[in-house]
Amino acid sequence: MSNPAALATSSDDPVDALIKSIRIPPRPSLLADLQRELMSEDPSPATIGRIIASDVGMSGALLKLANSSFYGGKRKAKSIEQAILFLGINQVAALMTGLLARRTIGTDHASLASFWDLSTRRAQAMVYLSRRLRIGEADVAHTFGLFCDTGVPLLMQRFPGYAATFADAANDPLRPFTALEDERHSTNHAAIGCLLARNWGLSSEVAWAILHHQDYSVLEDEATDDAVRALVALSLLAESAIQQYQGHGGSLEWDKGGARASAYLGLSDDDITDLLDELHDSFHGEH
Repeated sequence: MSNPAALATSSDDPVDALIKSIRIPPRPSLLADLQRELMSEDPSPATIGRIIASDVGMSGALLKLANSSFYGGKRKAKSIEQAILFLGINQVAALMTGLLARRTIGTDHASLASFWDLSTRRAQAMVYLSRRLRIGEADVAHTFGLFCDTGVPLLMQRFPGYAATFADAANDPLRPFTALEDERHSTNHAAIGCLLARNWGLSSEVAWAILHHQDYSVLEDEATDDAVRALVALSLLAESAIQQYQGHGGSLEWDKGGARASAYLGLSDDDITDLLDELHDSFHGEH
């Protein structure tokens, strides 16, 4: 399994200069402040609330998201402090991280707006599956779900023809998604997404999972951390549910890796069907 650190530091890699030419947005200072407090011995909800409230636009967006039907439930937070009380420090931080990513990478193009809508739905599906199957931590699943494809808009900015590559790779029924990206651009969205995750101080398990989220052989690699394999497996389920919700007949990615994901999670075909139905209902329940 490739070391994500090597992606950022290798000087012998022939595509190193190319990767360095891709603009990786710097970590927002507000996120750095949040992470610093979260890493302290006793993170203070009040301090985290003040950090978030320092950005009026972000705090307003966070309250709206925290009070959405998916996250808010019956209780509606009237302040950042109440949102932290209702959702917990880690979940609020995960939501804030996602909002900062959306603002930093941008939504000024129709394709980017669509990208973030899809990423948000994937993140919600990951949270649902993490809680439903009691696998991992919901906030980690949320962050991974939102960030796993962030390399896509960065590659679109770097390569004029990348949108066509992405479409072709998405419709390839046999090869790994990243194979065509590597062939045409000498890098892929998983590697670039991993670099962004590392630069933004996200957890190592999230960075590893982003790097390998479309390398389904990792699900059978016992040397890989279970937290990473769980994120990859859950992301396949989330992808399948989204495809079903969008009215597609099936998911090519599930066809490529679904059997491995089911085996890793210990789920039968009936279990998978039930989970997909539940996710489908949860998507509809947002409206």
